[in-house]
Amino acid sequence: MFMGTGLIAADFRSRPCRAARLAPYGAFDYSGGRESEVESYQEDRMEIGRRIRMLRKQQQRTQQEIAARCGFTVSLLSKIENGQTTPPVATLMKIAAALGVKVADLLEPDRAPATVFIPAESRQDEARWIKTDRGYSFFAFASARGDKAMQPYLFTARKGETTDHPLSHAGEEFLFVLSGEMKYRVGNVEYSLKPGDALYFNSLEDHSLQPVTDEVTYLAVISDG
Repeated sequence: MFMGTGLIAADFRSRPCRAARLAPYGAFDYSGGRESEVESYQEDRMEIGRRIRMLRKQQQRTQQEIAARCGFTVSLLSKIENGQTTPPVATLMKIAAALGVKVADLLEPDRAPATVFIPAESRQDEARWIKTDRGYSFFAFASARGDKAMQPYLFTARKGETTDHPLSHAGEEFLFVLSGEMKYRVGNVEYSLKPGDALYFNSLEDHSLQPVTDEVTYLAVISDG
């Protein structure tokens, strides 16, 4: 099932500069400098927020209603819709569920054929990566297809940037570490994960991660519940 993961891991180790989006702002200059990177990040936030607001208004629903369904404040939803903050995947899943859509509908509104080919080069396109306010970045595989039964992501987290706040959402989750090491807590149990290690768990359990190495990259496949 994972015949290609060794090549993927090697590919990432050999390309440490794959996307400026994955580095702390101002620390590197891979794509035209800090200004262009920040502008791209802000555009990502605004686009996600616009799609959420558009779907909510199409359904003639208020921010209060959606926020209550998601279990967070109206203020947070307003910031997301206005592009003032980028929510983590767990929050996007709650918003998508409240709106009756898939996470892919929030990330990419277009539809794709049943079979979606994702070339390796697409992972090097910084515009395809989304950096969250939780300190990690993710790449959504096959985001153009909105009717997926599972949501596959590539995550990169840097030591010292991630937050300790646990996540919880409906569904199940599978993780496979490609490079780097991290501590991953599910419920009250903490696991030490290195390349080749994997976890499968119920996403309703509180879960959080802390990189042990400077950077950790892992594959995550998440069901919508």
